[in-house]
Amino acid sequence: VTALDGTPIYALNEAQIFQPASNAKLFTTAAAIALLGPNRTFTTKVAGALDPATGHVTGNLTLIGGGDASFDSGDLPYIAPANRPKNVVHQPNPLHDIDDLAAQLAAKGVKAIDGDILGDDTLFPWQPYAADWTIDDAVWGYGAPVSALTIADNQIRLTMTAGTAPGAPGSILLEQAVPYYTVEGSIQTVATKAEATGMQVVRMPGSRILRIFGSMAVKDETDIEEVAIEDPAEYAAMALKAALIEHGIMVTGSARAKHRPVTDASGFLSALRRQDGQDGQDGQEETYVKGGITGGSCLMTPPDRGVSTLATHESNPLAQDVQFTNKVSQNLHAELLLHNLGKISFCSKGSTVEGARVVRQFLINTGIDPNDFVFFDGSGLSGHDLVAPRATAKLLQYASTQPWFTAWRASLPIGGEDGSLASRFPNPPLKDHVFAKTGTLGEARALSGYLDCASGRTVIFSIMVGNHLPGTSADLSAMDKIVAAIAAAE
Repeated sequence: VTALDGTPIYALNEAQIFQPASNAKLFTTAAAIALLGPNRTFTTKVAGALDPATGHVTGNLTLIGGGDASFDSGDLPYIAPANRPKNVVHQPNPLHDIDDLAAQLAAKGVKAIDGDILGDDTLFPWQPYAADWTIDDAVWGYGAPVSALTIADNQIRLTMTAGTAPGAPGSILLEQAVPYYTVEGSIQTVATKAEATGMQVVRMPGSRILRIFGSMAVKDETDIEEVAIEDPAEYAAMALKAALIEHGIMVTGSARAKHRPVTDASGFLSALRRQDGQDGQDGQEETYVKGGITGGSCLMTPPDRGVSTLATHESNPLAQDVQFTNKVSQNLHAELLLHNLGKISFCSKGSTVEGARVVRQFLINTGIDPNDFVFFDGSGLSGHDLVAPRATAKLLQYASTQPWFTAWRASLPIGGEDGSLASRFPNPPLKDHVFAKTGTLGEARALSGYLDCASGRTVIFSIMVGNHLPGTSADLSAMDKIVAAIAAAE
């Protein structure tokens, strides 16, 4: 616990390192909004060789990902629960952005594609999963693969509903815009909750088969899940092909992905720490991070000869994405911010380690001890990520002095109001006075941010817990009591 100016108030194990879980997003989003700027946008393009006389695109039509996290997601801007419309009936994502690109092509007079539809995510190397992401996470939307061509958060909504009577079949609905996964399995309907096992969803790595099994009670609520899209670039290409046909444009070829393989054989840690002054081989991050990043041209893939841009989609401003990322703790969006930091800084690969290097140099420049943290990803989903509580407190103190602080602090969940704190601190005096990022990963927990105290002053706090007993919430209860004690004492 510190004052806003960093003056120590209380510390226990402040130099010990813990798994930060989603507290890692504090570091990634701070670096992104500071270095890329709150108004940064990202462009998704469609390119091809169009013959205006015939309306035919000769060869392939390419959908080029520009690192836009919100392409066809409908997430932005973030709306607090209190401001959301009530009793809105869910509608499947109609992929408006894909449809708009197809409409732009039709308006340009495109009548046929004499080739394939390529989903091109080569802006970043194909590194769908960071180090130490667990294999079972890959099934779910929160573990969706990272791609420069992201669509609908790279996830598909799955709805499972029990039958109307014991023994009656349940229903399974997978809201995929194009045929992508095959669903195998069924729901057994039982009479009581005591008999129900719950539902399981299994997909083997590389498979397009979702195997669903288990049982639900007649009165169970509908089970709604998000499953990850195995190859987002391919899925986006398939969706664009379908949209083109819907707009009356003939497509002769198939839809497929275009990836760029990883070619860097360096070890992650050795590449990560080059700028720490330990080997003198590389220091370019320091220049970029101190001087700020412009680098808009680094997000543009040079077109092939004879190929031109035929349609574009511009993302929401980065500040909106940062707000959504921190409010709901969106892993994929944090990872794309990390890759964009690497891409724009180096104007080259946009790899995971390049992004981590930029974040690392940014944090070192704020005065954080380089031995107090290590990040292998941008979201905190990696079990290799480690942070000392004093490093988090230092970041929070540094941020409070920066011109981007107001926008960044607005991205933090508010106790009893929104985001991942909507159901925590629901009562006065803490309601609306805790502004903090949560973190949960296995048996690691974290909560760090700003707290308005009884005295009227605001303090910084960071609470981290490691290796608590599985199956209990005693750690969360203790953390909330600590927050209440700080507020009362200060």
